[in-house]
Amino acid sequence: MDAVRIYGGNCLHGQTAIQGSKNASLPILAATLLINGTCEIENCPDISDVYHMQRLLESLGCKIIRDGSLVRVNTEGLSECDMPADSVGVMRSSIMLLGALLARIGSVSMEYPGGCVIGARPIDLHLQSLRKMGVVTEQQERGFSARAVRLQGTVFRLPFVSVGVTENLLLAAVLAEGVTVIEPAAKEPEIQALCDFLNLAGARIEGKGSGRLIIHGVEKLTPVRFRVPADRIVAGTYMCACMCTGGSVFLKGAPAQDMESVLACAREMGAAVECAADGILVTGPACERLPGVLKTGCYPAFPTDMQSPFMVTMAVSGHSGQIEEKVFENRFRIVPELLKMGADISIRGNTAYISGQGKLHGAIVQAEELRGGAALIVAALAAEGTSIVINRHYIDRGYEDIVLHLRNLGADIEHA
Repeated sequence: MDAVRIYGGNCLHGQTAIQGSKNASLPILAATLLINGTCEIENCPDISDVYHMQRLLESLGCKIIRDGSLVRVNTEGLSECDMPADSVGVMRSSIMLLGALLARIGSVSMEYPGGCVIGARPIDLHLQSLRKMGVVTEQQERGFSARAVRLQGTVFRLPFVSVGVTENLLLAAVLAEGVTVIEPAAKEPEIQALCDFLNLAGARIEGKGSGRLIIHGVEKLTPVRFRVPADRIVAGTYMCACMCTGGSVFLKGAPAQDMESVLACAREMGAAVECAADGILVTGPACERLPGVLKTGCYPAFPTDMQSPFMVTMAVSGHSGQIEEKVFENRFRIVPELLKMGADISIRGNTAYISGQGKLHGAIVQAEELRGGAALIVAALAAEGTSIVINRHYIDRGYEDIVLHLRNLGADIEHA
């Protein structure tokens, strides 16, 4: 059964190692297409989204070898082929292959990407931007094709900050002719990791983390070995689980430097948070108070991916608070499921009003997207009684065996 059964009420204690970042590994794997030869990607998470990206690369002629958390990608056989529709259709990040393939072989045909149902996230801006670099696009029945003789550097003044568009334009620009400027560029740590990977391979990218990226096109990139940074969202999810259950957990390898807004919120709610060179120690519960209004935004603001786990934490806090979602319009899909568990939450526009009840009860609930699904597991850990979270496959997209990790911390949890 595609589900997880949780017997709530246990405090979490111990240590867990934080996996490599999903949101960094996917664009870095796409970036290997720019390099003729074999790249070695360390600390690559064993999650379904990475599996689908590997399938897409293999469909294009690449050879993939995984040895634990090390993934070797050989692109010497790269050619334009039909990518498997099931992998394109379930993963939004497949759009990142567009910029890399146009830069390396000059043409691509693909179906429209899929992914989580947390918002519209149209690809129009990707295609419009690439046309400024000389790309010709053509709509097809279920997707589109794109081609370019040689990409041309240009200046982009984007209408809003977009992580996906920033990644795609970076991948297109590193081998383009001339200079490309992206502004406003996303500042997320995962964008910075992509810049680090590309620069290590011989790209010339300036301004990472500044909101203005300048890319000087180069003739070629060379194979490299690169380590994916730890996943700040996974670390934040386990932190919320600890806060909700009143435990004490050391998050080994958690990237505290990338989690300042999340850690500040946890401290404001009363959790004890101690940062060390090798990780973060979190001690709950978080029940003293709530932030006035928690607002999501682009990095370094509070991440939208952490909104659902913190909604659960607020719901069991015994206090009232608000969350204003400013990134995705459909990010509150978890609310009806939390209501089944006894939460008191109402939605008006893009704001959730949470009256912390202090207690949740077990229920059968359904995940509809990645982060919300993980947050339902957090809620079940804190609830009285037994819960079943259906649609585990959404959670598997971003979490390495979340059941095993939580069980090792003392949770009473199993696959169902």
